[in-house]
Amino acid sequence: MGRKVTVATCALNQWALDFEGNLQRILKSIEIAKCKGARYRLGPELEICGYGCWDHYYESDTLLHSLQVLAALLESPVTQDIICDVGMPVMHRNVRYNCRVIFLNRRILLIRPKMALANEGNYRELRWFTPWSRTRQTEEYFLPRMLQSLTKQETVPFGDAVLAARDTCIGSEICEELWTPHSPHVDMGLDGVEIFTNASGSHHVLRKAHARVDLVTMATTKNGGIYLLANQKGCDGDRLYYDGCALIAMNGHILAQGSQFSLDDVEVLTATLDLEDVRSYRAEISSRNLAASKASPYPRVKVDFALSSREDLLEPLSEPLEWTYHSPAEEISLGPACWLWDFLRRSQQAGFFLPLSGGVDSAATACLVYSMCRQVCEAVNNGNQEVLADVRTIVDQLDYTPRDPRELCGRVLTTCYMASENSSRETRDRAAELARQIGSHHVGLDIDPAVKAVVGIFSLVTGKRPLFAVHGGSRRENLALQNVQPPRLPDQVRLLQRGHQPHRRHQQDGPQGLRPLLPRALPAPRPAGHPGSTGHRRAGALGRRTGVPDGRALVFESATRRTSPPVVRRGPGCSLARADGQTSLPPTVRCPWRGEVLPGSVLPCVPVPVPVPPGFAVSCDTGK
Repeated sequence: MGRKVTVATCALNQWALDFEGNLQRILKSIEIAKCKGARYRLGPELEICGYGCWDHYYESDTLLHSLQVLAALLESPVTQDIICDVGMPVMHRNVRYNCRVIFLNRRILLIRPKMALANEGNYRELRWFTPWSRTRQTEEYFLPRMLQSLTKQETVPFGDAVLAARDTCIGSEICEELWTPHSPHVDMGLDGVEIFTNASGSHHVLRKAHARVDLVTMATTKNGGIYLLANQKGCDGDRLYYDGCALIAMNGHILAQGSQFSLDDVEVLTATLDLEDVRSYRAEISSRNLAASKASPYPRVKVDFALSSREDLLEPLSEPLEWTYHSPAEEISLGPACWLWDFLRRSQQAGFFLPLSGGVDSAATACLVYSMCRQVCEAVNNGNQEVLADVRTIVDQLDYTPRDPRELCGRVLTTCYMASENSSRETRDRAAELARQIGSHHVGLDIDPAVKAVVGIFSLVTGKRPLFAVHGGSRRENLALQNVQPPRLPDQVRLLQRGHQPHRRHQQDGPQGLRPLLPRALPAPRPAGHPGSTGHRRAGALGRRTGVPDGRALVFESATRRTSPPVVRRGPGCSLARADGQTSLPPTVRCPWRGEVLPGSVLPCVPVPVPVPPGFAVSCDTGK
């Protein structure tokens, strides 16, 4: 009877600028759609080049390679006898547009540019593209020669138009256009368009799936019609995770739901729908019909092709379903975990390293990695060969098959408890217990030497020693000292310096602000031929050693006259005394790394070079 149509939409894990890989995933989705009987296939926004190309959109190569992929799609036998709707950037009259290219049997039917660009939050589309502002207007686009030889076309329609097939009418939206106050599907539906398509590059935000479903169902509830939504999925190379959620709806009901968090690179949804259901639904809404009678017509591109077949009487129709939402906790657990997996396999690294403090932040991050391992094991158990190949590459074992998430977590996640003198037994135990529960490879590390080194460097540069608040330090000193850890050393040194130095308008906050302090604090470079210079066998790192066995004291004397004081590396317990051996000592000595220090008192170890006050030397008490 020629009224039942089978249509397909998809969610693809496309990589920015991975033209070869993107081509293969597009072809795979078209092949799956054809196997399911679909005669129209919709793909995500900018699927040929990948959505997250950012400033690479400015490059001519991005446009050129996109055209080459389009040529390969046109030439492929997989794309025959099915209308294919793909996304790519197109340059028209020296203006760059975000476009849909719709083709059938080696002929381009329409190039439809995006009319409303996303430019809020994480989106910056106006930086790279220009919106098409001529509503219901088209013009000729001259094809590049590489496409003319394939399509035997010199020009194709470019602009805001719809496709008129033998049995129905199809109109396109692109991502943000669904979210605008006056979406194109409103006017297209009033003009008789029965199938709406939306190609999206929509990233995951907590509860965003609710908004997508509401927008699509309300659009088809008010105006009737069939709505297909395709979306990008995975980490496209930046900070965002695109969460799929492809769907097919008709007359306010969901007919097909795609997964929101999946490790499958290609996911195709199909539905078989009756066009008569759309027509009868619209005929019953008198207010809609009154508005339709006054609607301005869209330019129509005639297509000698039917989405339905004559012998469709016994073809089963898709049934409405209830959308299944994830809870907020599930979204928090699954979304970042999927992003971590994409990031790990694309970077070709062996796993993650996480300092586990026993606090809630690092514990939550560790749980996300464990959630990633669970999803990887589930995907492998479900027969996903791509995920299995990626796991074997990551663990560098060709015969490995993950079965237990804890065992996989032990291979890809190393946690480390970085203990200091301020750490508690409770946080140490919590970190170890969490590592045991998720199965991570857990190690312990004493970072006191590194912490003291940072504080020593700061004291060397500024002549001041930061203190915790309980010992009289400022709020900024207290915060910086709490966060002195090896991964954060540069930031904390900068924070401490800003806390002690008054901020002036001419003083920079970055390394330039520290630079004027360094020449006064560090020893001058040695002249050529100095005993401590490179090539002198018996010299120490900083000068000639004096009277102490190797490996014990680290006292050095200056062999040449210099403007800065001699430098010393102190051992575990070092004492300050007069270098000339005289017994007359001042009551106190002003030490640049400890402040006021009594002569002869034992100082704690700081394994960094520090200046020695003029007339004094440092010797080791412990012999260690």
